[in-house]
Amino acid sequence: MLADPREAPVEAAYAYHEDGLLVVEDGHVAALGPYTDIFPTLTADTPVTAFPGKLITPGFVDAHTHYPQTDVVAAWGSQLLDWLNAHTFPAEQAFAGRAHADEVAAFFCEELLRNGTTSALVFGTVHKTSVEALFEAALARNMRLVAGKVLMDRNAPAALTDTVESGRADTEALIRAWRGRGRLGYAVTPRFAVTSSDAQLAMAGEVAAAHPDVLIHTHMSENLAEIARIRDLFPNARDYLDVYARHGLVGPRSVFAHCVHSTEDALRRMYAAGASIAFCPSSNLLLGSGLFSLKRACDCGVTVGLGADIGAGASFSLLDMMGEAYKVGQLCGETLDPMHAFYLATLAGAKALRIDDKVGNLCPGKEADFLVLDLAATPLLARRTAGAGAIAEKIFILSILGDDRVVERTYLAGKLAHRR
Repeated sequence: MLADPREAPVEAAYAYHEDGLLVVEDGHVAALGPYTDIFPTLTADTPVTAFPGKLITPGFVDAHTHYPQTDVVAAWGSQLLDWLNAHTFPAEQAFAGRAHADEVAAFFCEELLRNGTTSALVFGTVHKTSVEALFEAALARNMRLVAGKVLMDRNAPAALTDTVESGRADTEALIRAWRGRGRLGYAVTPRFAVTSSDAQLAMAGEVAAAHPDVLIHTHMSENLAEIARIRDLFPNARDYLDVYARHGLVGPRSVFAHCVHSTEDALRRMYAAGASIAFCPSSNLLLGSGLFSLKRACDCGVTVGLGADIGAGASFSLLDMMGEAYKVGQLCGETLDPMHAFYLATLAGAKALRIDDKVGNLCPGKEADFLVLDLAATPLLARRTAGAGAIAEKIFILSILGDDRVVERTYLAGKLAHRR
């Protein structure tokens, strides 16, 4: 993808080469284009790997997920607030132990790669060690990953709460130790305003302001009961967005997960501030949170990426999230174009994470994070894609019928990181 297909003619928003050649040097894309144009420019000793019948694409960028919730995927329950108490909070308490955090972090990173996700914005738990374990796993694999320690000083189990002071100390220590190591980034991470006091939200804003290269990552307007709770806790705030804005947490480095029930007024204020949204269709459906109007958010100008939102999200696969986003759009009376869905899963996510100068497409100079997708990974896929014409039709078929089996290979900075 080269641009937002809603802002440019669809044909100009992407480049597709039916017989293409991708050249990688020193972990970056050196050239990309038709094979007949680029191959003659290579030296005779340049190794070339052929993938006939396969599709080479940029790696996927997950704009919102939770690695500590890996073991509660497919957990039965009620809606958001009850689900947190029944499943999320008990699971997260185990991350006080470093061995457990290390094991889950390694599994989580491998699962991302197996599903073709090469970059992600990730929640840890309240425990500093949970983020250290994740960063070590990502650094060992050379993944471009942004994560943060959860800030949560009220309305949560005692074993999962910190304080304003300890939250600040842990966050500052993690930023000093990990930001910029390898391909890692940090995000100041209040869970959501329900579980942070005014003092803690203010502290989060202060830390973010002191470190202009870190993101701000939290949840907003996911569930109606949650929104009602916000009104009780912050009676003087104009709305949910205003709660964050009052504490310096709304700006071009802010990524808000869900925003299912955000008003048009709030969306326009988000656009004015440069904030982004992570659209999480699978978890919104599983928890009954509601139907996010992608069209309304985009019409207001907000950058929207796609999030798997493990563990309320039912899959690590952003191909699957593209299909779920299409289904949500159908229920909203909004038909999602396949290339727009692919944009959400790649370049739009990179823009939300402020890493689109590095990843998100395969333009020369970008880091060579890319996938080899198998259009015949299953008998049904082989049958359907064999008769497909335009690339948009193939992308749509993959989004509806595809899963981790489609990802034959995942490359990070030009090196093979996963092979099916």
